[in-house]
Amino acid sequence: MERRVVITGLGAISPIGNTVEENWESIKNNKCGIDKISLFDTTGFKTNLAGEVKNYDALEHFEAKQAKRLDRSSQFAIIGAREALKDSGISTENTDFDRVGIFVSSGIGGLITIEEQSKVLCEKGNRRVSPMFIPMAISNMPAGNISIDLGLKGESISIVTACASSTHAIGEAYKTIKCGGEDAIIAGGTEAAICELGIAGFENMKALSSSEDRTRASIPFDKERNGFVMGEGAAMLVLEEYEHAKKRNAKIYAEVIGFGATTDAYHITSPEPEGNGGANAMKRAMEDANIKPKEIDYINAHGTSTHLNDTTETMAIKKAFGEASKKVKISSTKGNTGHLLGAAGAIEAIFCVKAIQDQIVPPTINYKEKDEECDLDITPNEIVKTKVETVMSNSLGFGGHNASIILRKI
Repeated sequence: MERRVVITGLGAISPIGNTVEENWESIKNNKCGIDKISLFDTTGFKTNLAGEVKNYDALEHFEAKQAKRLDRSSQFAIIGAREALKDSGISTENTDFDRVGIFVSSGIGGLITIEEQSKVLCEKGNRRVSPMFIPMAISNMPAGNISIDLGLKGESISIVTACASSTHAIGEAYKTIKCGGEDAIIAGGTEAAICELGIAGFENMKALSSSEDRTRASIPFDKERNGFVMGEGAAMLVLEEYEHAKKRNAKIYAEVIGFGATTDAYHITSPEPEGNGGANAMKRAMEDANIKPKEIDYINAHGTSTHLNDTTETMAIKKAFGEASKKVKISSTKGNTGHLLGAAGAIEAIFCVKAIQDQIVPPTINYKEKDEECDLDITPNEIVKTKVETVMSNSLGFGGHNASIILRKI
């Protein structure tokens, strides 16, 4: 018999807040976390804006020696996981930590460490490269470091599917618990790629917005959009088997009821132009949840603010939802946070959970110019109070990776 899977804990650090509640208050108040880049000198770059985590001091969370041995992406991951586990109430007194997994992804891993140590190699030679370079840089280390920090000994994996990474992590965690593999899993993603190398790479492929106006840079579905804005941070959800959660009297935020994933088999960066891959991921998620399109109240779209993504995702929603696409509420919260790459799906899943909890649809902020190709209800600029019981969150990654999850009020 398949087991039910619920969400019992949340943790987040992002450009709009260093806790879940700070993040959600920022969403409700239309706060934009995008501003001028401070992490490096942008002289010579076309890109000057990003979504940086604010008021962050690693030494408030880690001892100096530990902080020095953790890439920024691992630091964010541990902070989010600590908050999520504490929020869940899971402890060694009520849960077997041998059956708590860590499915935590990163699209790139320790890019800041890679950049720093590459400079060391070029300027000072091979013998000066840090012996901690590899364990700080590889993309599985956020998951591994969470396990070490919290003492969790279940399955620990890192699924790397670019911007779909953390939605895949949540989906695979859901499947693993449903089939009896673990009693609980911390699932989510982390990213810290705001550095010269990261910005240069995305800028030179013409993926980033070159806007100088922080309120007109990340503008999903807006006709004047011209690229995404890099964000950073981490988001973690505790997924737990329903009976296990009930037995320990846990608070339950929502139930995970569906997951679907596909691949475009089309291009390394561009989505399949008719949106078939994204549409099929959404269809698979609804089939897994055994629900019809009309039962979805809200879709948190991938909505990156690039021309190709937003038009293609609009087509995908129309194909997956048919007539119901005209009525479903949609928004992209990347206007608030920027694009957290491998962590995007997880923080957006948290926003979906909070939308269910508060019965509101978060808006697509800073929206001004209607695009005829993006003609669905994208909830522009203002929160909508309405019935929010069943929600979908989409993530679409470079390489043609598509993932959709469905959450329901319980």
